Amino acid sequence: MKIYEVSTPKQAREFLMLPVKLYKDEPHWIRPLDKDVEAVFDKEKNKTFRHGECARWILVNDKQETIGRVAAFVNQKTVKKGNDQPTGGMGFFECINNKDAAFMLFNQCKHWLQGKGMEAMDGPINFGSRDRWWGLLIEGFDREPNYQCNYNFPYYKDFFEEYGFKVYFYQLTFYRLINEPVIERLREKAAITAKDPDYDFHCLEKSELPKLAEYLHHVYNKAWANRSENPELSLQQARLLVAQMKPILDRRLLYFGFYKGEPVSFFLSLPEINQIFKYVNGKLNWIGKLKFLYHTLIKTNRKAFGILFGVVPEHQGKGLDGAMIMNSRAVLQDQYNRYDEYEMNWIGDFNPKMILVVEQVGGTVCKRHATYRKLFDETKPFKRAPILG
Repeated sequence: MKIYEVSTPKQAREFLMLPVKLYKDEPHWIRPLDKDVEAVFDKEKNKTFRHGECARWILVNDKQETIGRVAAFVNQKTVKKGNDQPTGGMGFFECINNKDAAFMLFNQCKHWLQGKGMEAMDGPINFGSRDRWWGLLIEGFDREPNYQCNYNFPYYKDFFEEYGFKVYFYQLTFYRLINEPVIERLREKAAITAKDPDYDFHCLEKSELPKLAEYLHHVYNKAWANRSENPELSLQQARLLVAQMKPILDRRLLYFGFYKGEPVSFFLSLPEINQIFKYVNGKLNWIGKLKFLYHTLIKTNRKAFGILFGVVPEHQGKGLDGAMIMNSRAVLQDQYNRYDEYEMNWIGDFNPKMILVVEQVGGTVCKRHATYRKLFDETKPFKRAPILG
């Protein structure tokens, strides 16, 4: 076996196509869009290159067949944020069921990161936003992956743990049917905020959609930035995110809470477009776009998924979570019969308050991903991600 750093178009193609070969018989795997994977490694498209660097490799056997791949990255914004040691990342790992092959790929990442001054690596993670390609699937292999979420073979877990990776945190995905009832406690919370006329909760009106990026930027940075290593979101980044989501946005899935006209909470969801992308086989060429348009028009997708939920600190504990959920219930159950099922995506086990909210909504865990951390000096104490207060 031999490792090659990806440096030619042919090697980049091998990196991209390996999962197609590995998962060809896996009924629940959905091929990611080629352009989404390629964008991660494109300096013009991935702004993380402005403050970071990455490398990727393919592993070939004696017949020069690609049998593994991996990438490693350093993001200067998160190297020391919340860490006891400089920490890099690895991801986009795929490999045949061969421990020696897997360990060769892990070692390649470790040595590259050590050369950059890193003392630990997290994986499998993304070179960029946490909401994409983050964590190893360890439960929920019987369910299809959501858009830009990892799906992998069960044997990968053994590779990571035998190599010395330890769980830094778990990411939970919760599931519920849209039309199931919500518990009385949420009604009680909503009633508390209803007594204060300065609060207002609603899904975005058409006239408010141009303000979505500003609302997102304002609430996210107050509710999430600088917590559990989450970097701040610039207004430019928020506008880019909204622009990327615009083709699939459904305003009836976008809920904000306002206090005296200022956004103070959000409950944001999207149509789960992997339920459409699974028909395009990774390609958004003209045929893929026609297929996407067709399945959009006939409303093939009946599933929504949550992307962000948060309340700014000074308004926590005042029932805003219940108010937003009850407002969404009134729309999605009584007025807008568009979705049948719902998944709440990417909730870290370091966030017990959010887990409690989702459990109150009636969600049950349907998938579990693990973000692992490997300390290069194993004599140092290992610490799990700190619990959010």
